[in-house]
Parts: sequence; structure tokens; C-alpha cells
Amino acid sequence: MTQNNNGNMSREKAGRKGGEKVKRKYGQDHFEEIGQKGGRNSGGNNNNNNS
Repeated sequence: MTQNNNGNMSREKAGRKGGEKVKRKYGQDHFEEIGQKGGRNSGGNNNNNNS
């Protein structure tokens, strides 16, 4: 699953490769920080849904 039919890199592989590069550049703490920010912003508060 690392290559599609025309020999290019799959989205999965490209995303993993990019994530690894960011981790090397900024470190594990960067991912923890942005994960916490995302959790605070989403917060599981679904009261504003119009469904």
C-alpha cells in the first residue's frame, strides 16, 4: 500500500513521511502541544450542532 498504480507515493506514505520530518525538526513536544490545543478547541462540545 505504499505506491499507487502509476508508481507515485500514496497519501498514507506521504503523510507519514511528512510527519516524521516535522517530528525530527520540532520534536515530540511539538506534537503533544498541538494535540492539546486541538483537544481544547474541539473539547467534545457538540451543543452547537444543528442536527
